[in-house]
Amino acid sequence: MKTIIFDLDGTLAESKQPLDPVMAGLLSRLLRTCAVVIISGGSYEQFKKQLVSHLPSDSRLENLLLLPVTGTAVYRYISGSWNELYADTLSNPEKTTIIQALKNADAALGFDEEVTYGEKIEDRRTQITYSALGQNAPVEVKKLWDPNQIKRKRIIELLTPNLPHFDIHCGGMTSIDITRKGIDKASGIRTVQKITGVDTSDITFIGDALYP
Repeated sequence: MKTIIFDLDGTLAESKQPLDPVMAGLLSRLLRTCAVVIISGGSYEQFKKQLVSHLPSDSRLENLLLLPVTGTAVYRYISGSWNELYADTLSNPEKTTIIQALKNADAALGFDEEVTYGEKIEDRRTQITYSALGQNAPVEVKKLWDPNQIKRKRIIELLTPNLPHFDIHCGGMTSIDITRKGIDKASGIRTVQKITGVDTSDITFIGDALYP
């Protein structure tokens, strides 16, 4: 079956905003004929709240795979409920190392002094996410903070030598996602291929920001 893979924020919906009714209807129609995969840096709980809860009740959820936290976990709808098929969970020492490095970089660049909306550092079990303005920042405020990723690249420059065993990516409008080395959206898609057996030639990826 043809597989369509979508990013979430900036592609199917605004950052952390609910799927609108038109998009929800279109996605539901697509699920009748294609396998659909959603991959993004958000948590599983955010996927359920932002995406799944807004799909029409007759949607063919068995054709939908969820890959939250940058593809470090995979969920499939089986027998009426969502089941975790895979998770690359970070250890407590790994989480402590990442969080301390983020706090140090945040303070060194003075971003810890800015107005924030909720927690800035979130433990998503398989990924640590830094949101410069807080997890609940309004979309309009986030759009203005780092449109060219210059600020986040400065943070990543400070983080990289201190986190050699991790991959560090810009995500969304104000976020930085940190996972184990070699774990990213590309590896998430390879995991989907192992689970479903779909060939690369049968996959189309649609997103708002593509990089080498």
